[in-house]
Amino acid sequence: MQITAQMVKELRETSGAGMMDCKKALSETDGDMQKAIDLLREKGLGQAAKKASRLASEGLVSVVVCDECKMATISEINSETDFVARNPQFQALTKDTTAHIQEKAIKSVDELNTSTINGVKFEDYFKGQIATIGENLVVRRFESVLAPQNGVVNGYVHSNGRVGVIIAAKCENEAVAKKAQEFIRSLCMHAAAMKPSVISYKDLDKDFVAKEYIALKAELEKDNEELKRLGKTLHHIPEYASRAQIGEAELAKAKKAIEEELKAEGKPEKIWDKIMPGKIERFYADNTVLDQRLTLLGQFFVMDDKKTVEQVIAEKGKEFGGKIEIVSYVRFELGEGLEKKVDDFAAEVAAQMA
Repeated sequence: MQITAQMVKELRETSGAGMMDCKKALSETDGDMQKAIDLLREKGLGQAAKKASRLASEGLVSVVVCDECKMATISEINSETDFVARNPQFQALTKDTTAHIQEKAIKSVDELNTSTINGVKFEDYFKGQIATIGENLVVRRFESVLAPQNGVVNGYVHSNGRVGVIIAAKCENEAVAKKAQEFIRSLCMHAAAMKPSVISYKDLDKDFVAKEYIALKAELEKDNEELKRLGKTLHHIPEYASRAQIGEAELAKAKKAIEEELKAEGKPEKIWDKIMPGKIERFYADNTVLDQRLTLLGQFFVMDDKKTVEQVIAEKGKEFGGKIEIVSYVRFELGEGLEKKVDDFAAEVAAQMA
């Protein structure tokens, strides 16, 4: 199969690998983009798939939370230009539309278009806004989250309007739920910045984790080559990537290794039980890098980076007088998943490959 400059460009943008490495990977995989990405990562040459910064959309993400923190709605409305996204009328339109979706419990775009807002059909209302603003606008997606019984939901939109998050939690009782409102918002702020994909390692597919471990190990080993050359401290190469891979047998094996280490260091056996918890915590930190990258609970909290989000939630539960469990998580980033713009960079790549 002929490997085109556009294919190399796309793989380079997706993987972050060098141009010639991308060309070679595509040649070795007969042009299969996903296989080429996997091959690069297995060789430690590619980063985790990333979104290009230039996307074929502008607009705003909006979040509306009801006064009691029992329901939250998030939406993404696209415009053609960033100029319109800064327009006060467009900003008001996004907030009004999101509030309307929540108030009417609307579930789909079709249902939205046939609903009534300000006494007129929403579709006609929206067309009127397009005519006034002078640019094509699209309600791309939206989602509403209800708090569970004895629960709380809150949300956050970053100041640039490009990222929004909703998180819902189940609490031991209503008193805890009320106390947790602002804390849940702080978790939304964390998720807006740190981009977790899922709530917990339990939400990660086992085959995906196994595949990611191979790529992670290759990435760290590749980094170690450069660190060794520079005379710097090398990365620890973990045995596992996620708690999804650490069952009772794996934990027992780790404990045995720690005991042997303590024995070799001459530590009295009577104090091992005091040392063990810290060592186990270190073991989990070293062997859950994938969780730290992809899961909300496994990440270190941005407002206290010595503790994971899971640990902070447990502490807050004790402070508020009951357990808190995260049950829903929604994150919208403007334009994610849309086609990237094609520009003259393909020609630049072709010239360099000649």
